[in-house]
Amino acid sequence: MPLVDGHNDLPWVIRTDAGARGDVRAYDLTRLHEEADTDIPRLREGGLSAQFWAAFIPTDTPRPGRATLEQIDVILRLNEAHPDVFMPATKASDIAKAKRIGKIASFIAVEGGVGLENSLAPLRVWHAAGARLMTLCHNETLDWIDSATDAPRHGGLTAFGRAVVRELNRLGMIVDCAHVSHAVMHQVLDLSTAPVVFSHSNAFALCDHPRNVPDDVLARLAANGGLVMATFVPDFINQATRDWMRPLKDAWGKTPPDLDQAAALAAEEQRSGPCPRATLVQLADHIEYLADRAGIAHVGIGSDFFGGPTPDGLEHVGRFPHLIAELIRRGWSDAAIVGLAGQNFVRVFRAVEREGQRLRRVVQPALGTAEELDER
Repeated sequence: MPLVDGHNDLPWVIRTDAGARGDVRAYDLTRLHEEADTDIPRLREGGLSAQFWAAFIPTDTPRPGRATLEQIDVILRLNEAHPDVFMPATKASDIAKAKRIGKIASFIAVEGGVGLENSLAPLRVWHAAGARLMTLCHNETLDWIDSATDAPRHGGLTAFGRAVVRELNRLGMIVDCAHVSHAVMHQVLDLSTAPVVFSHSNAFALCDHPRNVPDDVLARLAANGGLVMATFVPDFINQATRDWMRPLKDAWGKTPPDLDQAAALAAEEQRSGPCPRATLVQLADHIEYLADRAGIAHVGIGSDFFGGPTPDGLEHVGRFPHLIAELIRRGWSDAAIVGLAGQNFVRVFRAVEREGQRLRRVVQPALGTAEELDER
């Protein structure tokens, strides 16, 4: 069965690595990176057939349009440096093709709309460069969309934000609501004519991180045809971890980007004791909850490996089979597991492609800026 992971931040790890500083070959993915979670030996161990790499930049990055293109370039160079491992991919059919030839389909995702710099035109440039998924925002509210982890300013999407969603539908790019506010989740489901995904989110009812998906949104996914891709980030899995991390996460939202997070974590452990651990078993609980509320055809996997904390049992990309084994232990059928591992995502991707083909026959490319469309 093809195994698809909806989100991995390796390009950012390579960009910020003190030795590599964005040089893919210097980072050397062929060796085991014990200090991180992603490398070629463990990708092979994990059985990945398709990986969506995030072209991520922090919201406060200077010249975000340029920085987003630089991150797309890291992914393109990743493919170039390891052609025996990665197959550049832009279509749903590339997932099965890559598996047949023993390679990993390598997809580009843009995480965060700050790189648009409030213009619709970059969407088409990103698409031309190979991007096939866009996470609408990151942890901060933008001029046109409210983030799940920042103060809302717009009541959801502005007119420009709605135009972004429509243009993504027209291009056949997957709309990703993983970081948007709960209000935006509903607005995108109202607006999008193609299925949407939450590329790295869990169940809000089990862990009240604002990035997780509430029940009233899960109840709408079947009608939309979309997908929640369960994520491995510990404070999205375990409520005790979330509660321990809450004061730190709240503080980090108000501090400079050069904050030493490791030192802050160590200081918090001195005050509050060790951070509670999240586990693979707890993540499987989320997957079963998502399947129960949204439907078993509407769940996938989006690890969000980023070189940071991981749950016990899912320490790196070689551990995907351990998650599958836990679901087998719980009595999941082969058909359900094949769906979770990749078939559900392929169905969504194909539907997005079909809708894009339909819309491009009847709808012209959208033009404009947030200043124009929102009349500022």
